[in-house]
Amino acid sequence: MQAEIIAVGTEILLGQITNTNSTHIAQGLAELGIDSYYQTVVGDNPARLATVIEIAAQRNDLVILSGGLGPTKDDLTKQTLAAYLNVPLVEDPAAMQVITDRFTQTQQTMTANNRLQALYPAGATPLTNHNGLAVGAFYQSPDSADFLLLPGPPREMTMMFDTEAKPQLQAAYGQQAQIYSRVLRFFGIGESQLVTELKTLIDDQQAVTIAPYAKTNEVTLRLSAQAATQAEATVALDTVEAQIKAQVGDYLYGYGDDNSLVAVVINTMIKRQLSITGAESLTAGLFQSTIGGVPGVSAIFPGGFVTYANAAKHQLVNVPQATIDHDGVVSEATAIAMADGARQQLATDTALSFTGVAGPDALEGQPAGTVWIGLAYRDQPTEGRLYHFAGDRQRIRERSVMAGLDWLRRKLVADTAIKK
Repeated sequence: MQAEIIAVGTEILLGQITNTNSTHIAQGLAELGIDSYYQTVVGDNPARLATVIEIAAQRNDLVILSGGLGPTKDDLTKQTLAAYLNVPLVEDPAAMQVITDRFTQTQQTMTANNRLQALYPAGATPLTNHNGLAVGAFYQSPDSADFLLLPGPPREMTMMFDTEAKPQLQAAYGQQAQIYSRVLRFFGIGESQLVTELKTLIDDQQAVTIAPYAKTNEVTLRLSAQAATQAEATVALDTVEAQIKAQVGDYLYGYGDDNSLVAVVINTMIKRQLSITGAESLTAGLFQSTIGGVPGVSAIFPGGFVTYANAAKHQLVNVPQATIDHDGVVSEATAIAMADGARQQLATDTALSFTGVAGPDALEGQPAGTVWIGLAYRDQPTEGRLYHFAGDRQRIRERSVMAGLDWLRRKLVADTAIKK
C-alpha cells in the first residue's frame, strides 16, 4: 500500500509558512503501515495541481491532498479533484448547518462563497471538520487511486486526520505491516567516518534500513524495519544494532529522537548519586549552563566556578601561581589543577575543567581551537586531555563541552564494566 502527500499552497512554495501538515500525515501513515515514497508541494494553480494529481494517481494507491478547501478564489483543490474524477461537487448538509450556525452566532452576513466549504466530490465520504468549516472527504475509486481531502490550517488538518481520516483508512485497507524505527545517537565520530565504517552494513541493508543524519555536534542513525508485529521488528532491529555496536559501539551514547549527551550523562550520575562540579575558562560557564538544563541536576550539582582570568583560577580553585607561570593557562598542568581545585572546594565526586583558546586570536603561542580538558573522577588520578577543534568561538566552546561530557560518559561506562 503506497500513498503520496500533496501539500497545496503558494505560501508554502514561497517559504512563508512551514509545511508541518505533510510531516504529521507521514507519521500517521507510518503508524498504519502505509508506505509514502513521494511528497509534493504545488501552488494554488489549477492546471499545475491537475498535473500533480494525475502523476500521483498513476504511481500510488492513495493520494492525500492538504489545503485549498476554503472559500477564497485560490482555494480550488476540491474543484480540481472533482474535475479529474469527472464527478460533481455535492453539499454536506451537516457541514452546511455548521457554517450557517457560525454566521448566525457571530451575527455576520454569509456570502455565497462560504457555501463552497460544505462541498465535496460526489461519491466520497465527507469528513467532519471539528476545528473549522471546510469539510474533508475520502474518495475510494474502483478504477484508480483513492483520494483523501484535508484542510490546510494545521489545527484543522491534524484533528481531521487523526479522528476522521485514520479510522477510514484503517477500515478501508486494514492494518498493513508497520514501519518500526530506532534512533541511535553517536558522538566523537563524523557522519562520513561513520558511514565509511558501516559501509558494508549500509550497502547490504535489506530487512532493516540504516539512515545516517548529521546533527549539531553529533550523528544519528535511524534503523527502520517493516514488520507485522513489534516483536518481529525488534528482533530485526536488535540484530542490526548488535552489528553496528561491534564496529562503532564506542561512540554510541544513547537512543531516541528526544535525547542528548548531557541528558544521558547527568541522568546516569543522578542514578548513581555521583556529584559533579566544573571550573571553566574558555567555556565561561557554558558547561554548567548545559548540565543545568537537565531536570533533577540539583541533586548532584552544588555549583561551580568560572575562572576566566588567571587570578580567578588561583583565587577560586587554588591553581598554583607557579603552575600558571611555568606551564601557562593553556596546558595540561593547569587543566588538572583546575579540576582538582574545583572538586576539593565543593567536595564532589567528579569535576571537569576547561581551558584553552576560543579564538579568533592565538594565546600563549597556541592557535584557536587548542583546548585542554581536565577530569577528576572519584579516587582515580586526575587527568588532562588535549583537543583541537575547528570553527568560530561558539563552535569551539560547544565542542569543548561535548567532548568533556563524552569523556565523563566513557568513565561512567568503564566504571560499570569494572564493577561487573
